[in-house]
Amino acid sequence: MTTETELFEEISNPLDSVEDVLSSHEWVFRRTTDDELTVDVTGRYGTYRMLFFWQDEFSALQFVCQYDFVIAENNIERIPVTLMSINSELWLGHFDLDLQTRAPVFRYNSLFRGMTQTSGADHIEDIVDIALSECERFYPVFQLLAGTEELDGADLRLALMTSAGES
Repeated sequence: MTTETELFEEISNPLDSVEDVLSSHEWVFRRTTDDELTVDVTGRYGTYRMLFFWQDEFSALQFVCQYDFVIAENNIERIPVTLMSINSELWLGHFDLDLQTRAPVFRYNSLFRGMTQTSGADHIEDIVDIALSECERFYPVFQLLAGTEELDGADLRLALMTSAGES
């Protein structure tokens, strides 16, 4: 016989919902532990590694979407101003630089207290959609910073401009 507490504990880890969302896209993922899950997703420009970390103590999910390249050493000093400019345009989440790998990442933390598996799945779907959209939107900026050529402020301002249409 399943108690109410056991049922709640069974559905309270949103990584179960993450698995459902990823499976609906037919993406192959790895559940490395009960509290960690990774998946590689191919976007329009490149491949992104998505990492999901569940923190049961806070009922919080940390989501990270990492680019598949690193920022060139000679462009590291341009990162703080670039990140500040990008992040000021975002409604949800933020970009930063993984200091160990020098890879740009999109991060989003979310509280899940009180969510059910169904409401959590909708929330996770939104997080993944927003992350992919923002990563694609700023891919050219980070790709420019990954190159070894010297950049000036005009190059970055041009890359940061919102464009109309698609190429």
